[in-house]
Amino acid sequence: MILSSINIDYINTITEENREPTWLSEIRREAFSKYTALPAEVSPLYSKYSDVKRLRAESVRLSDQTTSYQPYEELRERLKESEQGASVLRIGSSINNMVIPEKISQMGVIILDLKEAVIKHEDLIRSQLTSNHLDYSEDKFLALEVSAFNSGLFIYIPKNVVLEDPIRIINSLADDGSSSIARAIIIADVGSKATVVEEIYAPQMERDETVQQAYFELIESHVGPNAHLEMVTLQAMSRNTINFSNRKAFIERDGKMSWYLGMFGAEMSRYKVDSIMKGVGASAEDVEIIFGIGNQSFDVTSNLIHYGKNSRGRVLVKSVMKDTSKSLFKGMIKIGKDAKASESYLAGHAILLDKGAKSDAIPGLEIETNEVKATHSASVAQMDENQIFYLMSRGLNREGAKREIVSGFLEPLSRKMGPAIRAWINYLIENKWAGKSLMLKTDEAMEQILEVEKSRYRETQDIFEKHYKYR
Repeated sequence: MILSSINIDYINTITEENREPTWLSEIRREAFSKYTALPAEVSPLYSKYSDVKRLRAESVRLSDQTTSYQPYEELRERLKESEQGASVLRIGSSINNMVIPEKISQMGVIILDLKEAVIKHEDLIRSQLTSNHLDYSEDKFLALEVSAFNSGLFIYIPKNVVLEDPIRIINSLADDGSSSIARAIIIADVGSKATVVEEIYAPQMERDETVQQAYFELIESHVGPNAHLEMVTLQAMSRNTINFSNRKAFIERDGKMSWYLGMFGAEMSRYKVDSIMKGVGASAEDVEIIFGIGNQSFDVTSNLIHYGKNSRGRVLVKSVMKDTSKSLFKGMIKIGKDAKASESYLAGHAILLDKGAKSDAIPGLEIETNEVKATHSASVAQMDENQIFYLMSRGLNREGAKREIVSGFLEPLSRKMGPAIRAWINYLIENKWAGKSLMLKTDEAMEQILEVEKSRYRETQDIFEKHYKYR
């Protein structure tokens, strides 16, 4: 099925093949009606900045959810490295491999294909989707993902369960040129704590103007009272692909949602992250690192929506743009009339390495009550030639000087992540700068970076402990 040709019959076929309940098929149909009616960019304010026209719907062929794909060589190696804990490999629209250690199963943790989970855990899923209803009219591609998803994943962390090791998800497009639309529902019950690490890949294929590969995804996180959920995403797709992602977090009383994103691949990436703090004392943070080269385009939106009193929100986005790449950062702090004593901070900063690179930032505020703190900041700047000259006078060449400045620019953000995530991000930056494959590998370079990050992490801990002990 071609994306530009999908119709209500296609949506009904998916519903019938998955044996979905009536309430879910009605959601699909309602969302599809919005998809057909909405423009690609809903807000006229952002239309002139958007690169959404790079998506060629007539060239996007959706994969068949009944087709099973075998991992290509690079992906096969990555799978071997990730199978030490709970892990899922999805290629195209089918789950190729799933590993769930017995220890995790005994805790009551559920990791299932979404269409299977809808049958086995219908009441649980329906209650969450009903209480946290999505507004399909806010984004055309959100409506597409809700109505036409042909693969999915369901993760449930039971009450008071704390997972020490992350759940690993590897998503890859198939090597036959097909595209995929996916949906993930993650529920962290009362007092639970878990980390989900997602890697997104696409095989390197010869450019064909008649075929465009795209990966559309919707991730819904339902964070219960006093629960903490971390979602780490490393997007390393090949350069001739398109990636659209909508992410929603619904956070109850004293719950916390942490988004960590590293975006490196795809010709165009369009990510929209909404952190909705419903309960008293809820908190959310969104930390994103973007590195663009060539003619890549990154369109990022991050919204902090406060409904509960004493809620806390923080967004930090940093972009590094090289050659003729582009980035667009949009963000909004919304504080409702009942969200007194809330605090929110929104920041988007970009550094341009070449004169052809471009970045725009459009932050905003909507405050409906008093006794709150809301701040936003944004900056876009060329690389300082004085800094480059200084580093070159210390023995670095021009390219090496640029890399050191970029490292210092991103350091405050990567410091907020664990040592392993920092190592992965540094590895991807090094590989991208050198024009190498973006697939994560446990090679000698990775081992060296990981050892450095672990030693820095230990040093930071030691400094804190000494400071705390003698202050």
